[in-house]
Amino acid sequence: MVDGAGQSVLSCPLICARHLNKSFSSSGVTIDILKSADFELNPGETVAITGASGIGKSTFLHILGTLDRPDTGTLLFEGKDVFGFDDTRLAKFRNESVGFVFQFHHLLSEFSAIENVMMPALINGQSKKEGKEIAEAILVRVGLAERLSHMAGRLSGGEQQRVAIARALVLNPPLLLADELTGNLDKKNSDHIHMLLLELNKELGMSLVLVTHNAELASYMSRSLTIVDGKIV
Repeated sequence: MVDGAGQSVLSCPLICARHLNKSFSSSGVTIDILKSADFELNPGETVAITGASGIGKSTFLHILGTLDRPDTGTLLFEGKDVFGFDDTRLAKFRNESVGFVFQFHHLLSEFSAIENVMMPALINGQSKKEGKEIAEAILVRVGLAERLSHMAGRLSGGEQQRVAIARALVLNPPLLLADELTGNLDKKNSDHIHMLLLELNKELGMSLVLVTHNAELASYMSRSLTIVDGKIV
């Protein structure tokens, strides 16, 4: 079966990763991060990737989000081989289908909360009016109705991370990837962010894959995985 763009479409869950291999070279030494790793993710599922630093958790997350490519292997998203896309189509896929939240929020401090959240919508070709409307709606949902026009650099750490979550979800992507998103927050703010993510997962039905050292947060996910000898286990 092929889609309208001539791309082969296979039967699989939201994500099927097959035989992913990834290595890095440093000072003449090759370090294998992923070795023929397999992974599947169902729509609406929540998964925690845990384990010690340096085992490849963030690398794996970046490959799932197409921010990085495996050396070999296949990543199917809704049955489509996304690494077979050209750069333009891959960028469009990433903007529409994957939301990212990182430990460092990567907001533009000189822009307001709503301007930051609007950006993916504007990149996607929506009008400024429409982008502003959907950005406002998601910011209200994450509890920032009174902060829409505040400059991002003047928000608290917890508020900035809520803006980052709103930005990641403004186009209602089917997949949200989070990498230690509460690593810089105190426990109170961390707990609020964790509960917000779980609520949004239920409300929006998006799948959630997060990297975390927080055992309590991992316990809330439907599955908790790690990387051992380059395999997802």
